[in-house]
Amino acid sequence: MLHFLYSLFFRMALPFVLLRLWWQGRDSREAMTHWRQRLGYLPRSEQPVIWVHAVSVGETIAAAPLVEALLVQVPQTPILMSAMTATGNERARSMFGDRVSYAYSPYDTPGSVRRFLDRARPKALVIMETELWPNMISLSHKRGLPIFLINARLSERSARGYGRVLSLVRPLLGSITWIAAQAGEDARRFLSIGARPESVSVTGSIKFDVAIPAEIRAAADLLRGDVLGRQRPVWIAASTHDGEDQQILEAHRLLLAKHTDALLILVPRHPERFEAVAALVKQSPFTLARRSEGASAKHSEVYLADSMGELLMLYGAADVAFVGGSLIERGGHNPLEPAAWGMPVVSGPHVFNFETIYGQLADGGAFYSVANAEELASCVMGLFDAPESAARSGHNARMVVDANRGALDRVVAGIIDRV
Repeated sequence: MLHFLYSLFFRMALPFVLLRLWWQGRDSREAMTHWRQRLGYLPRSEQPVIWVHAVSVGETIAAAPLVEALLVQVPQTPILMSAMTATGNERARSMFGDRVSYAYSPYDTPGSVRRFLDRARPKALVIMETELWPNMISLSHKRGLPIFLINARLSERSARGYGRVLSLVRPLLGSITWIAAQAGEDARRFLSIGARPESVSVTGSIKFDVAIPAEIRAAADLLRGDVLGRQRPVWIAASTHDGEDQQILEAHRLLLAKHTDALLILVPRHPERFEAVAALVKQSPFTLARRSEGASAKHSEVYLADSMGELLMLYGAADVAFVGGSLIERGGHNPLEPAAWGMPVVSGPHVFNFETIYGQLADGGAFYSVANAEELASCVMGLFDAPESAARSGHNARMVVDANRGALDRVVAGIIDRV
């Protein structure tokens, strides 16, 4: 009954969703160009594909090493990547070019999903992390597709939420062929809301298999030397959200009282916030340089990274990394990219989306938790003042990453064995 009511509600809401899409499309041609794909109208695939579904940029980046491995190990099967957002779709295209095909994920109405399945012709569905769309999963299962929930994570908060609708969630989890959980706690929570024990494995997080190519290292070194200034202290606040930027700028103000030449690289999570964040910086006493304008930041106090697809490189140009989505109750973002660079990792208290990973970093002496702007400024200042301690913390972070590599191989083997 809940599934029926869910589908009915989504059908009734669809006209308003499309109206909102049209409204957004006034400023974004991309938002309107592919609206038919969201209803399942996409070019018909010439042969069956492996469908890899992500939500937005974070999940798309997480899926990248998996897709690369599948391209090598099952080259005879095309890959179709889908994302819910324009930025996720653009990020996938920037990573893979014409090696895979792309589509916007269908809205989760029965008609949209059926049309998508008819045209995409998937032979398997790979879902990144925790995207339990009822019609996507149930209709794929009815067509006999193996369904994989990869890099699966489930916070205590999310488990409680799903627990309120168990009659809807249990059949969905029962339809999933394999849940590759990041950690034992994630596996336990999936089992508590109805996953079949034989379908759940603990594989670790494929995000630990992050690689930093030589060209990214070279670009980071060039940015630090030619644009930012090699001798000054630099910290980065990455993947920030509304409500955090003000606190980060206040922390930077406090930091500048002692380290007058310090530079903040500010990286908003969503591109639609670039202009608002730029305006916020201009209202402050700081001098601003914007990456989109190609300006030097050697005489600036804030460098706004208003670009897409460069976060891994930007981390490499800093000395200390603050990972956003954590000073507000967003749940945090992936800290493993700065950890792989071997730099100290700082976050706010709200990291429930990555609680296992943050726990591993904390146990390894590689993570600093702060609650507000004052604590953030004090933490960054302390790391600038004690370079040996900062280097030790960064080394510990890289050791945590290296010690947990290998999930990617386990996940790829599990998928291939079951397709």
